[in-house]
Amino acid sequence: MDDYIKEVSDNLDLTDKFVNINDFLLKKEEIEVLDKYDIDYKSCNSLKDVIYLIDEIFQNSYDEMTDLEEVAISIGDRDYYVNSNK
Repeated sequence: MDDYIKEVSDNLDLTDKFVNINDFLLKKEEIEVLDKYDIDYKSCNSLKDVIYLIDEIFQNSYDEMTDLEEVAISIGDRDYYVNSNK
């Protein structure tokens, strides 16, 4: 079973879905939304930094930003699963 899992994971091509930014991953769809709101994710060193920038946008705006909320949830979930001790 372990050999099968290793074989499948070795054959995954995540470059079509994710982009490596300063040692963390963002989905291409997330990057599109971050660009839409002029969030400078390239200056961030972690997913937590990106979430902080998103929170600043929320605090300074009264507009409904459903797409940005979804990105914040997605990034927060990824940060939790990648960086928490299990």
